Amino acid sequence: MLAATLTIAAYTLREALRNRLLWLLLLAALGAVGLSGFLHELALTESRQVQAALLAAVLRLAGVFLIAAFVVTSMVREANDKGLELLLALPLPRAAYLGGKLAGYAALALLPALLFGALAACVAAPAQAALWGLSLLCELWIVAAFSLLCALSFNQVLPALAGAAGFYLLARAIGALQLLGHGRAGAHSAAQQAISAGLDVVAAVLPALHTYTRSEWLLYDTGDAAALLAIAAQTAVYVGLLACAALFDLYRKSV
Repeated sequence: MLAATLTIAAYTLREALRNRLLWLLLLAALGAVGLSGFLHELALTESRQVQAALLAAVLRLAGVFLIAAFVVTSMVREANDKGLELLLALPLPRAAYLGGKLAGYAALALLPALLFGALAACVAAPAQAALWGLSLLCELWIVAAFSLLCALSFNQVLPALAGAAGFYLLARAIGALQLLGHGRAGAHSAAQQAISAGLDVVAAVLPALHTYTRSEWLLYDTGDAAALLAIAAQTAVYVGLLACAALFDLYRKSV
């Protein structure tokens, strides 16, 4: 089972490299560097902070989008080509197939994390850039796992990408939504208090992605090992839960 899992992981990684994903990452990096450098020249004050903040934001979004798009399109194309049915018909545990896919996507996420982390080190302290890059890696693992779940569930590119994008945006924004809800709940109606309670429930089941890969680490050197440890623990929990959900969905499929 381990050999089969590693084989599927290696094939998944080779597929990404054949599809020129590395070139897309390099183009995204060059675009982010060019845009941040342009704003660096325009800024009248705190030009380094402006450059670092924009570079971090663009690289983060580019990494998330490219990983999610590749996972979804790869899985849907494999399903449309009947490759998934062929693999499931073989005497191979479905857990090995899913584990191989997750391992391949996890290894693939190392590419943007390393590349973008190295670029961040050009505008921030190396230790903070390393922390930012590791946090980005954890974030990409969660995005890849959820995108895999969406691809298995919907079997179509557009709904799967929409589901992954909605999940990511909500997980990024839930902290701000909670602040707004609690700020209004103190002196307003019971309906608004119910909305605030509902936001708390949603926040309890979503990963707190607003605490991941924070630009302020690069700007003000505020990141530390405790923050990274909390992120790693949260990532392990959510990737495990998403993998279990995807495995459950996979075992429900009939060949």
